[in-house]
Amino acid sequence: MDSTEVSSLTNRRDAYELLFIEEADAWFEYLAATRGQTAVRYLELEPWAWARLSQRLRAIRTRRTKLRPAAA
Repeated sequence: MDSTEVSSLTNRRDAYELLFIEEADAWFEYLAATRGQTAVRYLELEPWAWARLSQRLRAIRTRRTKLRPAAA
């Protein structure tokens, strides 16, 4: 492996780690929004929180797919 390949692998690994951090942040945002709510407020808030979480996870999944190397 030359230094360019090593650099590319390191950058890809860093990008994956950042996506894992962003995924965890999305879940924590969902938990923070829904935790400790009254039953009525939870029923109002949960659909929004779930939609927001789903949207963020879908975006992360798309970016993660773009990081994968093309099939040889």
